[in-house]
Amino acid sequence: MPIVFIPTQLRSLTDGVDHVDLDATSIRQVVEGLEDRFPGIKARLCTGDDLSSSLQVSIDGVMSTRGMAAKVKPDSEVHF
Repeated sequence: MPIVFIPTQLRSLTDGVDHVDLDATSIRQVVEGLEDRFPGIKARLCTGDDLSSSLQVSIDGVMSTRGMAAKVKPDSEVHF
């Protein structure tokens, strides 16, 4: 499962959890999985149905420009 690292400024929504393993194959599924576990986090990550324009996502050390459609692998590391 991909490992998703939670930014420091959002850890107040996760009770201090700094990373989670999520069953996901895209950033959209990552965001939905985070929202399921930590209600309210999606509103901080997204504007409407897209990632916030002020947010960048790194998948396996590479900055992605694909937004919610970006793919993640089972062993990926995702950083917002």
